[in-house]
Amino acid sequence: MKIRAQAMLFDNDGTLVSSLDSVDRCWRQWAGEYGITAEEFGRVELHGRTAAEIAADLLPADVVAGAVARIEELEVADVPHGGVRLLPGTRDFLDALPADRWAVVTSATRRLAEARLDAVGILPKTLVAAEDVTRGKPDPEPYLLAARTLGVDPAHCVVFEDAPAGLRAGRAAGMTTVALATTHRAHELDADLVVENLSALSALVTDAGVEISVRP
Repeated sequence: MKIRAQAMLFDNDGTLVSSLDSVDRCWRQWAGEYGITAEEFGRVELHGRTAAEIAADLLPADVVAGAVARIEELEVADVPHGGVRLLPGTRDFLDALPADRWAVVTSATRRLAEARLDAVGILPKTLVAAEDVTRGKPDPEPYLLAARTLGVDPAHCVVFEDAPAGLRAGRAAGMTTVALATTHRAHELDADLVVENLSALSALVTDAGVEISVRP
């Protein structure tokens, strides 16, 4: 299968990097600090959502802002302690792309996203973070904003995601979707193409754009 595109839009956590250990460590500490029981915490979906949305599901409205600031503090502080690592294929795939043809689109705050990306040496020219939008994934707003920033028609963009919420956002934006089975099983992911991770793909830059292929 080959996919042709003008721009590539990447989720970060679970797509380019793995931060699952850090997320689990920090959010469990956070939950303990706010008196949230394991049962209450277990009912909330963490992955692919903004911290503000998660906190709003668990806490009274008047403490959400402080709680969001606290989890950002915990997660940023955890980065230098092995809180993030590159996923297979990330470096080679991004290195094959022109810098102005791809963006990172994340549900994390800009401060946290930049800390994680900087830790693994990824420096995107375009980054869409939680505070850049009014509605996070699965709403299409983050991906549509990235397309506008790159000056590319959404129909000519490919979204790379590991979370169902992000894939729904990509589809709602009218974009081609590629799912990476890094945090969910393949059968749980609804996308135009499902692969294990970015090492399964190659990118060829042509005059017409970028041609993405599954490696034999």
